[in-house]
Amino acid sequence: MAFVLFSLSMNATNNWGKTGHRTVGKIANEHISRKTAKKISQLLDGESLAFVSIYGDEIRSNPKYNSFAPWHYVNFEGDKKYMEDEINPKGDVIQGIKTCVLEVRNKENSKEDRAFYLRMLVHFVGDLHMPLHTGNKHDYGGNKVKIKWFGEPTNLHSLWDSGMIENYKMSYTELAFNLDITSKEENKKLGKGTLVDWAHESRLLALKVYESAKNDENLSYKYMYEQFPLVRTQLQKGGVRLAKVLDEVFKSKSSWLEAFLSNI
Repeated sequence: MAFVLFSLSMNATNNWGKTGHRTVGKIANEHISRKTAKKISQLLDGESLAFVSIYGDEIRSNPKYNSFAPWHYVNFEGDKKYMEDEINPKGDVIQGIKTCVLEVRNKENSKEDRAFYLRMLVHFVGDLHMPLHTGNKHDYGGNKVKIKWFGEPTNLHSLWDSGMIENYKMSYTELAFNLDITSKEENKKLGKGTLVDWAHESRLLALKVYESAKNDENLSYKYMYEQFPLVRTQLQKGGVRLAKVLDEVFKSKSSWLEAFLSNI
């Protein structure tokens, strides 16, 4: 049960969907410090985190950026942990986040390059919190788990990317506003751990997602009722954690980042 990455088709649905990513960006914007917000605004020329959150998917139609495709996810098999097998030399979401952090912090880079990696960082942190971005190698993160959603054929990955979110019929601003309010103490707890810890946490959730549906099963209201709370939790968690990462990225020195990126 080797750990392997698989580059999905550039046309495959492989993200939280626009609404989900923008929700994560919006939540992060509400939690970053004023100092961080000012630096981000300068670097992005006023573009919001919600606006740039889908940039990582927008560029996927351009062959120039094909090398970034594996950075959206990391696939496991069984109980293997990250780095227990060979890491894909083309990268994964863990390597992608680390690279983006280092490139944004590198003051010798041009503003254009730092802005590019900042946009990608916002996207990849969002991706990491969609459980099936840490899915199984053999089913391509749930893409090969065929199901029906209210009678319409789809796959498990697509359902968790955007199917349930779109069924909820809220804009990203409405979703962000209506997610559970977390206390400062809760947010502090969410910011603990390393990047690999966060990936392993998503992996455990992915295993539960796999148990929630069977091949060719027709899912509808009951599934939405039982599973959408986890979607909302992950969007909230992704936004709060993105804010933490961004606050640390724009500090001149950060022992938190050193620990966060350790052993990768």
